[in-house]
Amino acid sequence: MRILDRYILSRFLFNFFSSFVILMFIFVFQTIWLFIDDFAGKGLDIFIIGKFLFYLMPNLMEKVIPLTVLLSSILTFGTFAENYEFAAMKASGISLQRAMLSLIIFVVFLGGLTFYFANNIIPISEMKIYNLRKNIAKVKPAAIITEGVFSDLEGTEMNMKVDRKYGEKDRFLENVIIHEKSKIKVNTTVIKAKSGELISSEKSDILQLVLKDGHYYSEMATKNNKDKKKHPYTKANFRTYTINKDLSDLNDVDLNEERDVSTDKMKNISRLSKDIDSLKENNVKVVTAFSKNIVNRMGAFVKLKEPDSLAAVAIAEKKKERDSLGTVVSTDSIVALFPSWQKKQILSSAKSATSNILTSIMGKKNELQLKYKIYRLHILSLHKKYALALSCIILFFVGAPLGAIIRKGGLGLPMVIAIILFLTYYFIGVFAGNYAKEGSIHPIIGAWLSTFIMLPLGVFLTRRATADRGLMSFGSIFDYFKRMFQKKDKNAVT
Repeated sequence: MRILDRYILSRFLFNFFSSFVILMFIFVFQTIWLFIDDFAGKGLDIFIIGKFLFYLMPNLMEKVIPLTVLLSSILTFGTFAENYEFAAMKASGISLQRAMLSLIIFVVFLGGLTFYFANNIIPISEMKIYNLRKNIAKVKPAAIITEGVFSDLEGTEMNMKVDRKYGEKDRFLENVIIHEKSKIKVNTTVIKAKSGELISSEKSDILQLVLKDGHYYSEMATKNNKDKKKHPYTKANFRTYTINKDLSDLNDVDLNEERDVSTDKMKNISRLSKDIDSLKENNVKVVTAFSKNIVNRMGAFVKLKEPDSLAAVAIAEKKKERDSLGTVVSTDSIVALFPSWQKKQILSSAKSATSNILTSIMGKKNELQLKYKIYRLHILSLHKKYALALSCIILFFVGAPLGAIIRKGGLGLPMVIAIILFLTYYFIGVFAGNYAKEGSIHPIIGAWLSTFIMLPLGVFLTRRATADRGLMSFGSIFDYFKRMFQKKDKNAVT
C-alpha cells in the first residue's frame, strides 16, 4: 500500500471510530430515555439494565453505522480540502477517484460486514431482548407495577395501582386498587384491598396475586333496557382473593400484531425467504377457501340446465300472463313470480342473508389484513438487510465529494450537514416503511426508497467534485436563463 493510501485510510479510520463512539454514546442515552419508564422505580439492578442495553446495541448500529460513514467521509475530505491537501493531490495528478480508492475498498468491506451483522447478529439480539424481558417479569414480577400510578398490564385488560411495594423482590403490596375491563373495553369491575402479595416461579408462566382484606364491585350486564336503568351490580367483601394471570400475556414484547416468539426481526435471510413463500401460499389458500364459502352461500355462478324448445315456448307464454283487467304483467323479475304476501318474506330473507354475508366479510377482512401485514413485514425485513449494506457505500459517495466541495473540517458545519442528510435519509426510510406495512406501497419500494434517493445525489456530488465545481454555481444558472431569453428575443425579431 502506498504512503498516500495509508495516510488517507488512517485519517478516515480515526474519524470513523471517533464518530462511531460519539454517536453510539448519544444513541445509547436516547435509548435509556425511551425506556426510562421500563427501568425507573422497578427494582432492577445495574447488571440487568446493562445487559438489556448491551442487547439493544446491535439494533442501534443500523442507525449509527450509516451516519458514521457519512460523517467521517465529510470530515476526512473536508479537512483535506481545507488544508489544501486535496489541491496538492490534484497538482500531483491524483484525481478524486484515485484518492478515494483505499476508502472505497474499506467501505465495500464495511458494507459486507454490516450485511453479516444485520443477517446474523441482530436477529440473535432481538431474541435475547425478548427472553430477557420475559425473565425479568418472572424473576421480578413487581417490575411491571409502578408505585402511585395505574400501571396498564398489557394483554390482561387490567390496571393496577399500589401505594407501596416492599419486601423481597418487592413482592408485598400495600393499598391495592385494580380496574378490570370488559370485552367492550369498559371498566366494569373494581377491586380494592389493604394488602397483596405477588407469587411467581421461574418454572411457571403464571403470576399469582393474592389480595387480603378487600372489597369487590362489578356491574352486571343486562339485555333488558328497563333493567339497565336500575344499574344492577354485585358487591362482596373478602378476606383472601386470588387472581392468576398468564405472564406470556404480560410480556407483549413486539408492538406489532405478531405475538409469536419468532417475529420477522428475529429471522435471517434464509428463514425469511422460506417464511415469505409459506405465508404467501397460506394467504392464498385462506382467500380461496373463504371466496368459495361466500360463493356457495350466495348461490352465485350456479349453472342451470338449458330448457328445451317446448319449455322455452311455455316460459315465453308465461311471461305474457294477464291480470284480471287484461293488462300484461311482466314476470322478468324473479320476485314478480310470487304472490304479494310472499314478496315481503323473500326480500326480508334476502336482506338478512346479505347482511350476514357482509358481516362475515368484514370479520374476515381484519384477519386477512393482519395476515398480509405480517407477509409484508417479512418482505420489508428481508430487503432492509440488503439496503442497509448498500446504504453504507452510497452514503460514502455522498459524504466524500461533499466534504471536498464544502472544504470545511472539524465538527461544526460537517456535523450539521451530515445530520441533515442522515435525517432526510432516515425519515424517508421510516415513512416508506410505514406505508409498506399498511400496503400503500410495495414492501420492496419501502425498503429501498431512501437508498435509491441518495444514489443520484451521490452521483451528482461525485461528478461536481471531480470537475472541481462548487455545490451550486449560480453564475452558470444565470447564464443559462440569459441565453434562453436571448434566443426568445431573436425568434421574436425574426
